[in-house]
Amino acid sequence: MSDKLTRIAIVSADKCKFCIEVEGTSKISYISESLCIGCGICAKKCPFGAIHIINLPTNLESEVTHRYSANSFKLHRLPVPRPGQVLGLVGTNGIGKSTALKILSGKMKPNLGKFDNPPDWEDLLKYFRGSELQNYFTRILEDHLKAITKPQYVDHIPKVVNGRVGGLLEDKLERDNFDYIVDSLDGQDSSPIDASSLDLRDVLQREVGQLSGGELQRFAIGVVAVQKANVYMFDEPSSYLDVKQRLNAARVIRSLIASDTYIIVVEHDLSVLDYLSDYICILYGMPSAYGVVTLPASVRDGINIFLDGNIRTENLRFREESLTFKIGEVAEEETVAKHRNYTYPAMTKTMGDFKLDVKAGEFTDSEIVVMLGQNGTGKTTFIRLLAGLLKPDGDNQVPELNVSYKPQKISPKFKGTVRMLFIQKIKAAFLNPQFNTDVMKPLNIDNIIDQEVTHLSGGELQRVAIVLALGKPADIYLIDEPSAYLDSEQRIIAAKVIKRFIVHFKRTAFIVEHDFIMATYLADRVVVYDGTPSVHAIANSPQSLLTGMNKFLASLEITFRRDPTNYRPRINKMGSQLDQEQKLSGNYFFLDN
Repeated sequence: MSDKLTRIAIVSADKCKFCIEVEGTSKISYISESLCIGCGICAKKCPFGAIHIINLPTNLESEVTHRYSANSFKLHRLPVPRPGQVLGLVGTNGIGKSTALKILSGKMKPNLGKFDNPPDWEDLLKYFRGSELQNYFTRILEDHLKAITKPQYVDHIPKVVNGRVGGLLEDKLERDNFDYIVDSLDGQDSSPIDASSLDLRDVLQREVGQLSGGELQRFAIGVVAVQKANVYMFDEPSSYLDVKQRLNAARVIRSLIASDTYIIVVEHDLSVLDYLSDYICILYGMPSAYGVVTLPASVRDGINIFLDGNIRTENLRFREESLTFKIGEVAEEETVAKHRNYTYPAMTKTMGDFKLDVKAGEFTDSEIVVMLGQNGTGKTTFIRLLAGLLKPDGDNQVPELNVSYKPQKISPKFKGTVRMLFIQKIKAAFLNPQFNTDVMKPLNIDNIIDQEVTHLSGGELQRVAIVLALGKPADIYLIDEPSAYLDSEQRIIAAKVIKRFIVHFKRTAFIVEHDFIMATYLADRVVVYDGTPSVHAIANSPQSLLTGMNKFLASLEITFRRDPTNYRPRINKMGSQLDQEQKLSGNYFFLDN
């Protein structure tokens, strides 16, 4: 097989420890991929796990689009944008999506792997000759296409942007039909800068530095939407948003479609990606080592290929197992006996101008209750009441429960490695082989176990926080937004880990989750919130998944169907025949196909 393979060597600089000082005049050594015989001695001898030797099919070597430097990340192929359509990108974190966006926006010139002697544009156009990318790059060069990107990390915006929200939107306003964008979404009369579809009306007078994560996300989408451009790029537009806001944002993005505009969206919420996109490109490979972009596929086929982990047209499997969403698949495998019942009283909690009314409820062990509601309806407040971190108004009190709480916002302050943190906080679970097999291994904690906690990325911190929460002995696990910062694959794995843990150890979990696929996979029952966000909300008693989902989706005027291949929930296009039929029959959500 050696004549059919090519090797790449990856050295992770962040894992390397300073041990040898080299004079400034010396040449820094690197691993020669052309001479490497794949013995693996260097990888085995490196005490920090910083070296990876990877075999790739030789046919990929002729399709290198970009490489940053020797022994670093390599991207193969590029997504193919088409005018008048929305291209969706799906893949794990660290696989090259942001690199592809930089190249397609014209901010980075691809070097075809020749980082020491980059080709000029004439050679690049020859390389892409005969493909749709040749036309695209020619337009970037000759027509000076204007590309606008909605950044991935919106929480960084206040560091570089100052001013009042309304003033900044006015400064960027270029589109004559922005009021049409707003009117078509919420049926209200709107001034040109009234971004009511993105729920920004109440914050127009506020400074950017005072906005929450969800408000920053909607502001960032609004700033892009009011400008005229040839290429619109949205990197993870649903982060921090609830279900209703995600769909409003999706409609705003789709309203930008024109015959001569390109729209590219990176999204980890697969139901939103499905709703947004006209076609899909999948990215697979090894995070931080190499990424490969597939040929375009239809939305349904593309997402199903990603979940299946198998590209049949290329006879290639890029994931060992398929990901499916059969509701209650754990419950089907074994009969779950219920041993304990818990109740909590009706409660009221007033916080400033906001009031939350909680209706009395009950729950059992081996059960997951998912909370469904818009942002600002008090889901986190309810969780904090159950955890005993907040006291309700009046005399009604939550019975004392042994709880483990994973907060919504994770602020690492621990000085030390992940391993040291686990030994200090959850030593018994960390040393338990069953916990390692069921929780830590699927969440891929081994790769970050010896990294400093304060140096971890958002997704890595989220995985560590889930392990910490599940590792603490408790009867009730309160988990606030476990999907935040995780990519599509990690979300599904995290959901399976949480579900398996709760059922096998006969515990109870209350979970706040806005990713609809993750919420429906996790939920045994649901708590639906009514009322006005940030003013007065009501948390109803837990009810069955089907009843609760129907009530919640009816309030949003959204219907779902199930994909027959892997059972994933799919949003019906607004006003489609299936959407109208399901609304007439009152079936907004189906458990079965």
